[in-house]
Amino acid sequence: MRVTIFGASGLLGKALIREWSVDAVTGFNSRDADIRDSAAVQKAAQATNPDWIVLAAAYTDVDGCEANRDFAFAVNRDGAVNVAAAARTVGARLLFLSSDYVFDGRKRSPYETSDERNPQGVYGRTKAEAEVKLLETNPECCVVRTSWLFGIGGKCFPDTILKLAASRPAIDVVHDQRGCPTYAEDLARAIVKLCRQNASGIVHATNAGDCTWFEFAQQIVAMAGLPATVRPVSSMQMARPAPRPAYSVLSPASLHSFGIEMPAWRDALQRYLKLRG
Repeated sequence: MRVTIFGASGLLGKALIREWSVDAVTGFNSRDADIRDSAAVQKAAQATNPDWIVLAAAYTDVDGCEANRDFAFAVNRDGAVNVAAAARTVGARLLFLSSDYVFDGRKRSPYETSDERNPQGVYGRTKAEAEVKLLETNPECCVVRTSWLFGIGGKCFPDTILKLAASRPAIDVVHDQRGCPTYAEDLARAIVKLCRQNASGIVHATNAGDCTWFEFAQQIVAMAGLPATVRPVSSMQMARPAPRPAYSVLSPASLHSFGIEMPAWRDALQRYLKLRG
């Protein structure tokens, strides 16, 4: 199987390159092929002639999306459409990475793939609109929604917490947003399995279990053996430009339907910390 990855220099892209074995894998970063440039995307797809294209490239700065709306839509929605068109041209299957932010966070039970999209911020809207367009034009597309991604080789929540906890006696973290931490290595392995099964439709893929950002930070500090105190604060106290869903736990039922299970997030965190050193 030949695989082309757009967004190969990102947190997930790097994990995909590391984890994908046996198959012939080619990765492109934004300098190689900016997904806003349809001609560049077509050229990359034709040069590699893949069986699968994995679109992991995105503008993921949630607050930045609020300030740079046009850029966010150009990358996350229109760029995805460009990649989908290239996939059709070369006859490749497409796997698109989406987000828990397509939901409004008003549920109190895990979101199913069939739940209505109702994004509250620009980032979520870019992903939601991309999902709709891709599934309309590429019915066999696989949309993988994930959340709270962390891993080696890029900026992520555990990395930020570790740096703060190493330099401060106490750190404040919101306690009223609940979701599912997801380790890039585990997500990459799940994506490989989905592609090998020719998956289509919407799939939710996160590490097992859920927590608040406060609980996540507590575990990070405790596992790292740092003395810093983690203090719970409300989202109102830590006001940010972009709204965040208060509850964005994703149900694993769709992933389990493919016979795929991901480890618990605490187990994933331990492996991340050990690898990070």
